[in-house]
Amino acid sequence: MSFEDSYLGKLRKHVGNAELLVPGAQVLLLTDEDHAIFQRRADSGLWEIPAGSAEPGQSFLDTAVAEVAEELGLILDGEALTAFATFSDPVEHRLVYPNGDIVHAFALCFVARDWSGDIRPDPSEVREWGVYPLTAPPDGLQRATRLVLDLYLAFRGTGRFQAM
Repeated sequence: MSFEDSYLGKLRKHVGNAELLVPGAQVLLLTDEDHAIFQRRADSGLWEIPAGSAEPGQSFLDTAVAEVAEELGLILDGEALTAFATFSDPVEHRLVYPNGDIVHAFALCFVARDWSGDIRPDPSEVREWGVYPLTAPPDGLQRATRLVLDLYLAFRGTGRFQAM
């Protein structure tokens, strides 16, 4: 779906670049215990994990599945997702996009180890992708993604759901 056709895109036609509170999901796709798939955003050139805003009628789980399919072309079974953190810090998860749009994102963060399909990035959203160690992600990592990785490593170490 194009941004213009999304709920957020339609809302932007009415509110311009004003800050919006936006629910969404982020998904850490593990290729093994210590490596994950990262993608470079087409708009900013920064590296991140698959993430995005919810559409009307979607749960956090639905959003996670939809964003991975939309951005990388991979098919996730919702049962394969484990929620490990929530990320909504108003300082750290206030995003300003290259076009000036501002969102304060409220994300539920998931980890997945199983999916099907081949990676086919959507060129309107993803410039390139790669597999990197969790402790040595690609240079040019989006700060919010770095914080989500830290939340995951804390979750992995403690087994406790993380909140930021």
